[in-house]
Amino acid sequence: MDFRTERDTIGEVKVKKDALWGPQTQRSINNFKIGKAGSMPIEIIHAFAILKKAAAKANFDLGVLSKEKMELISLVCDEIIDNKHNNQFPLVIWQTGSGTQTNMNINEVISNRAHQIEGNKLGEGTKFLSPNDDVNMSQSSNDTFPTAMHIAAYKKLIESTIPNLEDFKSTLFKKSNEFKDVIKIGRTHLMDATPITLGQEFSGYHSQIEHGLLSLQNSLIHLSELALGATAVGTGLNSPKGYDKLVSKYISNITGINFITAKNKFESIASHDAMVETHGALKLIANSLNKIANDIRMMSSGPRSGIGEIIIPANEPGSSIMPGKVNPTQCEALSMVCAQVIGNDVTVTVSGMQGHYELNVFKPVIVANVLESLTLISDGVKSFKDNCLIGIEPNTKKIKELLDNSLMLVTALNGKIGYYKSAEIANIAHKNGITLKEAALKTGYLTEKEFDKHKIKIWGFTIRNTPFLRLRTTHSKSAWFDPDQFEVGCRVGDITGLVIFKPIEQGNGKTAFHTHIVFILRLYPDGVVGGIVLKIKRGSGSQKCLMHGMTGRQITFQAPLRCQVSFHQLPV
Repeated sequence: MDFRTERDTIGEVKVKKDALWGPQTQRSINNFKIGKAGSMPIEIIHAFAILKKAAAKANFDLGVLSKEKMELISLVCDEIIDNKHNNQFPLVIWQTGSGTQTNMNINEVISNRAHQIEGNKLGEGTKFLSPNDDVNMSQSSNDTFPTAMHIAAYKKLIESTIPNLEDFKSTLFKKSNEFKDVIKIGRTHLMDATPITLGQEFSGYHSQIEHGLLSLQNSLIHLSELALGATAVGTGLNSPKGYDKLVSKYISNITGINFITAKNKFESIASHDAMVETHGALKLIANSLNKIANDIRMMSSGPRSGIGEIIIPANEPGSSIMPGKVNPTQCEALSMVCAQVIGNDVTVTVSGMQGHYELNVFKPVIVANVLESLTLISDGVKSFKDNCLIGIEPNTKKIKELLDNSLMLVTALNGKIGYYKSAEIANIAHKNGITLKEAALKTGYLTEKEFDKHKIKIWGFTIRNTPFLRLRTTHSKSAWFDPDQFEVGCRVGDITGLVIFKPIEQGNGKTAFHTHIVFILRLYPDGVVGGIVLKIKRGSGSQKCLMHGMTGRQITFQAPLRCQVSFHQLPV
């Protein structure tokens, strides 16, 4: 291999003849043979090119850098951003904790590439751009690397991770609505509990991701603060007055992101709480995703010897030896992503502690783990959504079989005969392999008529009930009402509230249903909050429901037995 000789403050160094990097980069290559070469994330390299271009423009505006040098630096930075020199950044994460060698790698590449543009050969003649005096003007590795960290993480968040999580959340919301009428057995402690709808289970997943996204979006506030202008220890030594605000403005113009200069420069280089906060939100999301993946994995287990309540897409053969086997591979992949992200969080947290006096010296490993987690979660939820979530279907036959066979429907009897007698009925049914009704009649605690009168009522659904009213809407609403006494959950979008209907005898065989519901609403996508007051009368007429504080919504419910309820919004 041919080499050229380069010189730095320590002495001479041999560098590959055609390499754009210089002596300090080569020393780092020689001294840190740890892990895979070139492991420094390319996002950091591109972020560095953005900030170097912005710094050159700010230095020119402030009269400390010539126009020719500014334009030359900007030209090379654009080439780096356009991926034209990705192979010129061979350094590893495992180097100096300030990232100094990566900063110098960028400086040397810009300097040498400019030398080429000027018509010169590498290693010959005097360079027009000095890596330290020109390219690194008004800067220190201590403020450039934290700035690159924030730029890279922020861009990854808004360009990939957040959009893919939003798509994932939206798909969960659609599935929640799609499954709103699918009543299934609930489970707590992995054991049978009272019924729930499949839609309600998925609404819980939607809410988890929604809260995680909110936490992630909140972290953008701190990430938007840039350390550039702090220089070595936060005092701004060797940077001209006004440089910090001006360079942040240029970075904002280049990226289209509203970055600002850090409110406290000392905090911006001595700690990386912004990165710890961001990754904390990623850990929260990983926890949620793992729960979702596990639920779907268990609900789809079988297909014949497991729970089998849902059917997942058959994407690929599941076994090299067992024909016809289909495995929940997307659930497994997403769970492994979550394990890696949670492991990365330990690294980020411990590394975030390593701020010794004026400088945190674990910068490369922090940003490498944050960027990996952002990529894994972004890719993981997209893969899961495209290859599993969209194709999930309820196995209604299996769901009904498990629901009808559950002993926890006995909970409906608590209000009539009490907890202990209800438990006795459940135990008898379980021990003797008979139905709850058979067990109840065997104890003598209830007559057949009394048993049939008491139904499980669950957020909009009566499990066993004849006769009934059924209300429908084009929005996500479905409910069975017992004309004697019933309770129902109302759902509008993903709004949930409890309604209790009680009959009032009016004589002459007539019954009126005077009912009130008051509960908090949250509509999507506008998220307006309001309340409902509803009155229903059984008969051929119609009643109005006033939806306070709502905008752009009108929902009509229709029901048999000559009963109609209309929801109208109040004028704003």
